[in-house]
Amino acid sequence: MKRAFDLITVLVTLPLWGLLLLFVALVVRFKLGAPVFFRQARPGKDGVVFQLIKFRSMSDAHGENGRVLSDGDRLGAFGRTLRASSLDELPELFNVLCGDMSLVGPRPLLVAYLNRYSPEQSRRHEVRPGITGLAQIKGRNAMTWDEKFRWDVYYVDNHTLYMDIKILFITIWKVVRREGINAGGEATTQEFNP
Repeated sequence: MKRAFDLITVLVTLPLWGLLLLFVALVVRFKLGAPVFFRQARPGKDGVVFQLIKFRSMSDAHGENGRVLSDGDRLGAFGRTLRASSLDELPELFNVLCGDMSLVGPRPLLVAYLNRYSPEQSRRHEVRPGITGLAQIKGRNAMTWDEKFRWDVYYVDNHTLYMDIKILFITIWKVVRREGINAGGEATTQEFNP
């Protein structure tokens, strides 16, 4: 039922998000150059790794020593706006169509974190990861890792179609209000390192 809901929702809204995706892709190409998309290996359901697709939001700027600059230095005004609007996540709808992700579920984190989870935290991989999730509407990046994981596991144990629909509508509201985007002024999410 959940997979059918994801597919129907994504396909029915394709004319809307397809045009928006094309527009954002053109702006990213103009502002940051190629490549337009950022791909990264992420663990999905049961820890199976897939390629997450997002819009690129950081430049490839290097310092005088030839090293890549920090995330904060590479994330310019355009990148911050792209992330604040959550439009950088739009290409993940292709991941939903491919079955790697769901519209709602625990966010797919880094592969490096897989061996850092406690047995309880790793339960977040019992469902497909989502573009949004319960942790995102409860505080997004403005909460601790432990709090995020508690909400992820709660979702795994209690998700319903009604809950997914509710989370999607609250997500839209949170994105419009730009709530909980960063933790303590950080450019990106702090590393999970228990």
